[in-house]
Amino acid sequence: MLSYSPPACLHLHLRRHSHSITISSSLHHHHHPTTPQPDPVLRIHNSKTTSLLLHHRQSTTTNNKTENPPHENENDHPQHRDSPQTTEDNPNPKPPQLILPPQEKQNILEMSLVTKRSPQFPGSIYSNYLPSLQSVLQTQNDTQRLENDDDEDEEVMIRRALEIRRKVTAEVFKGAMKKGKFGITYSTNLVNRLPEFIDHVMIEAAALKRLPEFKDSTFNSRAKVVIDDSNVVPLVRWLKHNSLSYPKIAKLICMSRGNLYSIRRLVEWLKTVHVKTEFLGATLLKSGDDILQRRIEELDDIVEYLESNGVRRNWIGFVISRCPRLLSYRMEEVKTRVEFYLNMGMNENDFGTMVFDYPGVLGYFTLEEMNEKVNYLKEFGLSTEHVGKLLAFRPQLMGCSIEERWKPLVKYLYYLGITRDGMRRMLTIKPMIFCFDFEITIAPKVQFFRDLGVREDAIGNMLVKYPPLLTYSLHKKIRPVVIFLMTKAGVTEKDIGKVAALGPELFGCSITKTLDVNVKYFLSLGIRVRQLGEMIADFPKLLRYKVDLLYPKYRYLRRTMVRPLQDLIEFPRFFSYSLEERIIPRHKIMVENRVNFKLRYMLACTDEEFNEKVADKVERRRRFESGCTDDALSDSQTAGGTLGSAASSSLSIQ
Repeated sequence: MLSYSPPACLHLHLRRHSHSITISSSLHHHHHPTTPQPDPVLRIHNSKTTSLLLHHRQSTTTNNKTENPPHENENDHPQHRDSPQTTEDNPNPKPPQLILPPQEKQNILEMSLVTKRSPQFPGSIYSNYLPSLQSVLQTQNDTQRLENDDDEDEEVMIRRALEIRRKVTAEVFKGAMKKGKFGITYSTNLVNRLPEFIDHVMIEAAALKRLPEFKDSTFNSRAKVVIDDSNVVPLVRWLKHNSLSYPKIAKLICMSRGNLYSIRRLVEWLKTVHVKTEFLGATLLKSGDDILQRRIEELDDIVEYLESNGVRRNWIGFVISRCPRLLSYRMEEVKTRVEFYLNMGMNENDFGTMVFDYPGVLGYFTLEEMNEKVNYLKEFGLSTEHVGKLLAFRPQLMGCSIEERWKPLVKYLYYLGITRDGMRRMLTIKPMIFCFDFEITIAPKVQFFRDLGVREDAIGNMLVKYPPLLTYSLHKKIRPVVIFLMTKAGVTEKDIGKVAALGPELFGCSITKTLDVNVKYFLSLGIRVRQLGEMIADFPKLLRYKVDLLYPKYRYLRRTMVRPLQDLIEFPRFFSYSLEERIIPRHKIMVENRVNFKLRYMLACTDEEFNEKVADKVERRRRFESGCTDDALSDSQTAGGTLGSAASSSLSIQ
């Protein structure tokens, strides 16, 4: 607690010199004889309380003077240097220097700079007539010159002053947002993400002080003028109306470097090239830091050049929204990238569809990376034109890393026994395989086929035979087909590996639309489930045919050829041959030549082999028939001779 001296009345006179406040004081009671008494002025708020505090400090200083012994040269004493001199030689005495603790200085600093000051009430120590900031800083400099860390304290005070100015500017900006009918939460979140723009407003407001019309204005009023002139609040509302979130709005405002009109100008241009509203923010933020400083004419040239090379006008918005970095390139860079693909044999249609399918091929990779990937694909035995067609069909290959994707996959496929020719087949038929992470997508499927009983040497052949198998989901496509074959189609656990190895195409069929329909049709013919499983193990492709193609062949087999059902069970490949081109013509040949073959020997051969078989069969029949005739003649001749001899014998006897 402070012990106060007897009451005294302190009159303060506030004078503004060069935007700084100085203080002069005088006591009306208990004056020292040597203290001059200036003319009294009207009291202001809390003057009595403050006068008690200052009088108490002055009394304490006087007592310290009395207790200390005099020096030989009183003018050399620090206290005498710092205390005011009121002698005849010094007609203009200096005001008393206040020595304040650091916390009190910060309070005075905040009271001098903040926009909204705390309410004052009787008994408050910090009132509106506290020492000015300039006097506090001057006192700080004069008092701490004897200390070693005075520069550090001064720097801390300056930084503190700047921080307070930022807070003041932020509060002014929030007030402008509130006036624009924005919520408190939205305004606060937006302001917290605008440090660069707040500093810009603060600097511009300080610069307005040099103008004559703003010479006597406050900082708050100047900050409001800067914010109103920038039209930032209407811009925020317009960007919000265009589906931009406040983080994107804040980043765009900071990127504008004070030129907020460039944001509206670029957004309007993006709409003219059909960029959708929901992609405007992401497109602006990912187009590069200098996108707001580019001229619209440069962007129009890029769009026109893409249109001339096969990219349709209504595709431009999609391409730019998926590859905003394209707008950051100069025209020469864009031409170099486009010619890179055109030189591989692409025409305009292929190039346009490639850019539409994967816009990143134009902007996300350097020319060096693009050349490395093309050269790596050529190592599989592909020519430049084939690589161009491959990229036009699957441009996502350019987004794959050679070290992280392609080399580990090639090593794994080689481990499965797949040669370079097999890899080339897989690459040309299903290039998406080379975009997968083999550890996540391919290795689990290979292990699943091992568990089914597929041999190691058959797994590689199965993948080369049907590369799309690796693109199917293990749990949503492959496993359900296996379960269906074992539970509904009669395939045994022993034969399921054989079915998977011989007919990997089954895993690409729909269970409800293809497999189940075919199984029900074969069961309706009188084939048992176990027999159907054997037929599928012998010929897995049986379940892939449409019923509309199976029925005419079956009807011809049973009605015209008059074959039993067992022949079909023994040779299910009968359904794989063409009815008009093979089954009917060969059946007619067999009827004409009066020969008969099993279905396997009738159909599973070429025309030359079939004709040879028919000729051989006819010759054998001819020989058989001729052999039977000769035997009959000889028998008849033998019988006739016996009868003649017997008759002659009887005649002779008689």
